[in-house]
Amino acid sequence: MARQDASTATDIGVGGPIDRLLPAPLLPFARLARLDRPIGTWLLLFPCWWGAGMAWAADPGIDGMPVLWLALLFAIGSVVMRGAGCTFNDIADRDFDAKVARTALRPLPSGAVTLRGAWVFLAVQLTVGALVLFSLNGTAIAVGLGALPLIAIYPFMKRVTWWPQAFLGITFNWGALVGWAAVTGGLDAPALLLYAAGIAWTLGYDTIYAHQDKEDDALIGVRSTALLFGARTKRWLVMFYGLTAILLAAAGAVAGLGLPFLIGIAAAAVHMGWQIRAVDIERPAACLAIFKANRWVGWIVLAGIVFAGTLAHG
Repeated sequence: MARQDASTATDIGVGGPIDRLLPAPLLPFARLARLDRPIGTWLLLFPCWWGAGMAWAADPGIDGMPVLWLALLFAIGSVVMRGAGCTFNDIADRDFDAKVARTALRPLPSGAVTLRGAWVFLAVQLTVGALVLFSLNGTAIAVGLGALPLIAIYPFMKRVTWWPQAFLGITFNWGALVGWAAVTGGLDAPALLLYAAGIAWTLGYDTIYAHQDKEDDALIGVRSTALLFGARTKRWLVMFYGLTAILLAAAGAVAGLGLPFLIGIAAAAVHMGWQIRAVDIERPAACLAIFKANRWVGWIVLAGIVFAGTLAHG
């Protein structure tokens, strides 16, 4: 059974925009898709925008208007695919979630959504995601389909490896490849470097996130890098975030983005350094706040790409 303090430890907020805008019967499904907590959508979306934006910035002959349309499609796709991923994750983890104070009141373990309802909702989200994907070019479609096995196996990784955060990074940053392919019709070295940078970034921020649940995870027998690293976490964060900055800079250099992009990467590196210094891994609320702060890393890197691209396009 879940701990008795679930009502105070829950990660479900009330009184936000979703609660005010949606009718009561839809609220459990909105929470199942994490519409009330958009940070995960942002972290899924930014690699897509980075990939498409860098492809545009690297080639002055590419028209910016179609790229803006792609940016909108990626935003829609990120909302529904992040929701689909969360729905499938909650289906797979419903028994574990019932034993963890922070997750015990989520829609499935609390009974607000039935298992059958969750499967139907998952199918609807996947259908919308497919419509977005199949509006792209053939290469981008093929690349996007390659993420499906990753989405399917990720929820089970915490049961078999101490590195589920690595599998999340491999899955969550696939959009960098799709974004680049959607603009160029191919895959090139900058996209691969950008993808690798995103994996390192995710290893950092999701390790911080995992420290919220480390006591419960240890009790119920699931694994994470937070448990693996323990008190050595900050040293690992230095490596992950340092590698993120190096790989981002390398992607920009290979793409020919130059100094304007490097200024953005330097600013992002400063922000990640602040995270390492500020995070208190023994305070769940502090871990969540630092995790959410990674939205700024996404915006800073994107700003560097747009700045470099604007100068290149004259």
